[in-house]
Amino acid sequence: MIEIEFVGGAGTVTGSKYVVRTDRATVLLECGLFQGRRKESFERNRALPVDTAELDAVVLSHAHLDHSGALPVLWKQGYRGPVYATPATRDLCAPMLADAAALQLADARHIDKLIARGVDLDPVTPLYTHDDVLGVLELMFAIPYHRAETIAPGVSLTFHDAGHVLGSALVVLDIDDAGERLRFAFTGDLGRAGFPILRDPEVPGGAHVLLMESTYGDRLHPPLDETVDTLAATVRRTIDRGGKVIIPAFALERAQELIYTLGRLRALGQVPHCPVFVDSPLAVKVTDVFRLHPEAMRREVHDNGHSPFDFAGLTYISDVEDSKAINLSTDPAIIIAGSGMCEGGRVLHHLRASIEDPRCTVLIVGYQAEHTLGRRLVELRRDVKIFGVVRDRHADVVNLGGLSAHADQRALVEHAIAVRHRGPLRRVVLVHGEDAPRAALAGLLKDQGFPSVDVPAAGARLRL
Repeated sequence: MIEIEFVGGAGTVTGSKYVVRTDRATVLLECGLFQGRRKESFERNRALPVDTAELDAVVLSHAHLDHSGALPVLWKQGYRGPVYATPATRDLCAPMLADAAALQLADARHIDKLIARGVDLDPVTPLYTHDDVLGVLELMFAIPYHRAETIAPGVSLTFHDAGHVLGSALVVLDIDDAGERLRFAFTGDLGRAGFPILRDPEVPGGAHVLLMESTYGDRLHPPLDETVDTLAATVRRTIDRGGKVIIPAFALERAQELIYTLGRLRALGQVPHCPVFVDSPLAVKVTDVFRLHPEAMRREVHDNGHSPFDFAGLTYISDVEDSKAINLSTDPAIIIAGSGMCEGGRVLHHLRASIEDPRCTVLIVGYQAEHTLGRRLVELRRDVKIFGVVRDRHADVVNLGGLSAHADQRALVEHAIAVRHRGPLRRVVLVHGEDAPRAALAGLLKDQGFPSVDVPAAGARLRL
């Protein structure tokens, strides 16, 4: 018996968790945080519906919090087995999870202050502490790409490059269950070909079942060159009218892609020489991890001998007082700050200071999940709540979907076809997508002759 249970990440793009069971082993793929409305998120994240006693291993595709952020909760529930990841993912999880714990504590304290002032909010409790983060980091084992490793009875793991973020992996499980052999491939989050820093996604061979993400299963990305042109034009327009460009960005990958792209645009004279601030202690630490792992990037990124993450006018901000000083200044600037969906972090302070200023622009550069502030900004709502206070949005909002590190509909279909060409693929299972994108992608795959395409609901189990 080989089956998979969809504990999370089915019908949504957050909270990825998939339990693979055989008669001899149980493996958890991903352990991500559910992100959305504060109360619902807390209730769904504080007690994971996973029996830690039955788990032999946890496998992590990459370090984004919607895939890794609940690992300390798993530790709190008693899990003490191994957690497998690539070397870069292992190194990235240290600052990512520590930052998540710190943000939860800061958010809880800030909400308490607002409640004390009479704001009608429910108090929140951090999901985990720094000690819980340290505990789960001790469980992590790094496995390089293309090296097979036995992780549970009858289960061998091999990582392939997913091209999504630094260290991201396509997960291949070779399962032997009482003589029944199955090669199970999981895309994690599938990246895009032709991006400037990371290598293109690889195609695993010999897979019988493909568990595939579907974030952009119903849409296409504009060409990267067109997106970069729009980025440059938005920056020029905002700076010319004396405003600030606020860019909510994930500290992992999106921030580094922006830094690299802005540096190239500056060198070509396509954006003005205004200050560029990376106001995120986490992004600073993550960028340092990038510098430690040139082997996980395109060779040409480092061929000129210069750091791809430094240029004149670029300042990395860690200190709180330096961050406050940015908002006190009225000078035009570009501010890259976390979090990517505007649900926490320093970007909220910059939004609070700029959202009512018509000279400013909020530049959205990544996917925004339902019920997040980022999604409400993309929907161009006039009234937005920041730190519990409703504010009138007068700043422009520009949505640059073309910078997404996720494969779009065409690339997802092409990847599934490529996997089929390299092996006896007989079943595709779509996860990590909202219902409409998954349904659209499922229809296209069936049109391409895939005999079995599953769109499982949360909590469902599929016999493989």
